[in-house]
Amino acid sequence: MIVLRRAVPGDAPGIADVHIASWRTTYPGILPDHVLTELSPSGLTRFYERVIRFGSIVHVAVDHLAGATEASESGPRVIGFVTARRTRVGMADGEIETLYVLDDYRDRGFGRMLIRAAAGDLAADGGKSLLVWVLTENPSRWFYARLGARHVADDTIEVGGVPTQRSAFVWDRIDALVG
Repeated sequence: MIVLRRAVPGDAPGIADVHIASWRTTYPGILPDHVLTELSPSGLTRFYERVIRFGSIVHVAVDHLAGATEASESGPRVIGFVTARRTRVGMADGEIETLYVLDDYRDRGFGRMLIRAAAGDLAADGGKSLLVWVLTENPSRWFYARLGARHVADDTIEVGGVPTQRSAFVWDRIDALVG
C-alpha cells in the first residue's frame, strides 16, 4: 500500500536513497561519472533533514508493504519524493526543486500525485504559478508537458565541472494543476 504524506526528518535516509538511485539510473551519459559515483548517502541524508526541518515543502510516497516482502528492509520504504518552495524567479512564484520516483514504481501515477501535493501546498500559501527546471537530456522531461506545463526557457548550469543544458517548464495557473 502506497501512502503520500508530508515528510518528517526520519524520512531523510529513504529520500537520500531515492535521490541516489534515481540519479544513477537516469543520468549515466548525461552527467559525469564521478558525479554519480560520489553521491553520498550520509551527505544527502543530512541535506534532506535540514530541508525538512527548515520548512521546505517535502512530500514522500511510502510503500508500507515493502518491508513485509523484502527481507533486506525493515518497515515502510520511501519510493518517491518531491521538494518545492516559493521562489523569487520571475517566471513563477513557486518551484518544484526535485521530483524522483524509484524505477520500479514509475509510470504508476506517483510522480503526478507528488507534484499535485506540492502544488496544493504552494497554492494554499498564495502561489499562483509553478516552475520546474529539468536537465534537457533527461528522458522524463516531457512528463511535465503532459501535466500541462509549457516549455519557457533553456540555460546552462555547471554540474561536476561540465556545462549542462537545462529546460524550464511553467504552469501559469497552479490551480489547474491542483484541481
